[in-house]
Amino acid sequence: MKRSSLYIFISSVVLSSLLSVSGLHAQGFLDVKGKYIVNDKGEKVILRGMGLGGWMLQEGYMLRFPKEGQQHRIKAAIADVIGEDKTAEFYNAWLNNHVQKADIDSMKAWGFNSVRLPIHFNLYTLPIEKEPVKGQNTWIKKGFAMTDSLLAWCEANEMYLILDLHAAPGGQGNDYNISDRDPNTPSLWDSEENQNKTVALWRKLAERYADEPWVGAYDIINEPNWGFADPKDRNGLREPHNIPLKKLMVDITKAIREVDKKHIIIIEGNGWGNNYNGILPTWDDKMVVSFHKYWNYNDQNSIQHFINIRDKYNVPVWLGETGENSNVWFTQAISLMERNEIGWCWWPLKKMGFNNPLEVKVTKGYQDLLDYWAGKGAKPSASAAYKTMMEMADNTLLKNCLIHYDVIDAMFRQVRSDRAIPFKKHEAGKVISAVDFDMGRSNAAYFDRDSAEYYISTGTDRTGWNSGRTYRNDAVDIHRSQAAEDSFYITKIEDGEWLNYTVHAETKGNYSVKLAIASDNAAGRVSLLVNDLPAGSTAVPQTGGAEKWQSLLLKNIPLKAGVNTIRVRADKGGFNLHSLQFSK
Repeated sequence: MKRSSLYIFISSVVLSSLLSVSGLHAQGFLDVKGKYIVNDKGEKVILRGMGLGGWMLQEGYMLRFPKEGQQHRIKAAIADVIGEDKTAEFYNAWLNNHVQKADIDSMKAWGFNSVRLPIHFNLYTLPIEKEPVKGQNTWIKKGFAMTDSLLAWCEANEMYLILDLHAAPGGQGNDYNISDRDPNTPSLWDSEENQNKTVALWRKLAERYADEPWVGAYDIINEPNWGFADPKDRNGLREPHNIPLKKLMVDITKAIREVDKKHIIIIEGNGWGNNYNGILPTWDDKMVVSFHKYWNYNDQNSIQHFINIRDKYNVPVWLGETGENSNVWFTQAISLMERNEIGWCWWPLKKMGFNNPLEVKVTKGYQDLLDYWAGKGAKPSASAAYKTMMEMADNTLLKNCLIHYDVIDAMFRQVRSDRAIPFKKHEAGKVISAVDFDMGRSNAAYFDRDSAEYYISTGTDRTGWNSGRTYRNDAVDIHRSQAAEDSFYITKIEDGEWLNYTVHAETKGNYSVKLAIASDNAAGRVSLLVNDLPAGSTAVPQTGGAEKWQSLLLKNIPLKAGVNTIRVRADKGGFNLHSLQFSK
């Protein structure tokens, strides 16, 4: 899918809108000044970042893995099909391809000024169970070399790199996927050896990067989730004191400060980063309090607890991880953060999914593997599976990913503008795919009743937003056609929902419009507004199925020469829409 002109447009809009924002071109070490992160000139810096989840550390959902999704289980499942040696070859290709300079260059062009690197400790040092000498640390060159390369790419783009220990030795919580934890071995909290290795790793990293100004901060333990006082509180949401967590973070801080006095240290509370009982006040003058935010409302109350922490302890707060929602939610959340002068970091840059900037395409061979792992299909041959896995590693390259410009637009332009813009260039006389409606906020480019996922706030089941989970991340239900891989249509259209299209006409005059519609019933009704004026309506007939397309014709549709705004509205829903075409 080529959208190069749209890429250039969005990039230019994003950059021009951000040039005046203090901190975009900040240089020098980041520092802390009261409640704010600042540059070496004392100017406030709003970090606008993206996490590189799925690179050093895979989580099962990012690969659509159907079972328990720790990385070591995924590796074992792959090795079962293609063998240990070929599995190692796949992982080398994955690590080489998943993040390259082109990814960082693109992030800079889109508007990001920082990168969060989720580190898996096993790329830097051996697990304690594999150390040749008990209590000693064997250092592995691979992880450090990868970090060096990433830092060079960030420096070339004047972007800050935040090091994030995402998988600590032993694993830091009972949400196993996050840290690739194996519950059959001692956790981080059950093992003094694992804690010592964690401290030593941070000292090693700080020693290596002490004089690197484009290393923005050290995020020392990602999302600890552990019930210290009550094992039944598995994820530490109700933990009253957090004594072991604070002790380890203090020990890590001391080790870092032995070799590095310059860099910011970021801390995270228990309960996936949000429970700070017993942890504050901070114990270092270059410290930032991080919190994570998922699937809740984007009102002031949703972050007020951390505003209160910022005010009470005179310490900066940072939204260190968030995302995995709709474009509506993204725009809401970023707007909320920036109104409160809080930096943010999204999750993740790419995965096998549609609600992130880059989507890794799934091949038929990989789907066959997923079906086998789920117990729904035959085991592929070793040669076929090996070919598939190497293709998937190749698909992680930026040039092979689907770029979701709607996501990027929601994160930057839509935060600052409620104006809709064309998703693609549409001309009267040509077929317009229904899924290529305008790009912009809800109620500007489209209206859909299910706009985002708020189940943490509502306490209800997850509702979703795009039921087909494909093509775009807007709050519009899009399904892939069963007839063609590259064909999509709008479905689950409810009463009152609408879509806007920007259509260019060469000449002024009356046109006919042909709507490709399918419906299982005869209750629907569709109407058209042209440049905000009613232009016609018609009942939707029963066509005999969800993809049994029938053309509805509306005549005498007045278009002006040049740009026209067309709104397709469901006066009564219950039908599917595939395309529209104007003819004079």
